[in-house]
Amino acid sequence: MNFTGFTQADFDVFRITGLDERMTALKASIRPKLEFLGEQFSGELSVLAGNEMFSHVAKHARRTVNPPDDTWVAFADNKRGYKKHPHFQIGLWQSHLFIWYAVIDEAPHKAEIGSLLEKKIDYLRKHVPDEFVWSDDHRKPEATKMKDLSNEQLLHLFQRLQSVKKSEILCGVHLPREEAVQLSGPQLVEFIHEAFVKLIPLYKLS
Repeated sequence: MNFTGFTQADFDVFRITGLDERMTALKASIRPKLEFLGEQFSGELSVLAGNEMFSHVAKHARRTVNPPDDTWVAFADNKRGYKKHPHFQIGLWQSHLFIWYAVIDEAPHKAEIGSLLEKKIDYLRKHVPDEFVWSDDHRKPEATKMKDLSNEQLLHLFQRLQSVKKSEILCGVHLPREEAVQLSGPQLVEFIHEAFVKLIPLYKLS
């Protein structure tokens, strides 16, 4: 496809009421673009990560009533799924585009990853840009910039990953929709590539 980036209409899909209506619009406008990005970056991430990465576009198949508030394509070194593995995501909320490195609640090795990150605060300060954001819940759009987190707050995130069953850790970029829609397809691909390059050290740690 001729990827032209995301439009205001893409972000406005999340304003459509009704599960069927929103899913119809999402499948028509956003999903083809996520599939393109999946093909584009599965190879790139395989090179960056040093092992084969597979793309997984969110299907939202379990939903029966509530329409999705966000959607994404994920990348993991497992062909069957991504939720149990450290992975990457590109996706949209109504308010912004996100690019994540993620360890979510279904990952069985969360505690080991949290313990490792806990010992690498100085390394993370050096390698994660100040403007990158952290989150402890992929189901919420909010996140906090690296520069606004103290070492103690980072430690709390990593210790929580070790002790709380539903805990998660995500690190990456939020691009407000107003800025995302200004980027052409090639510009957005380059932006995402640069974000992944900066997130690879975090992935390799885990």
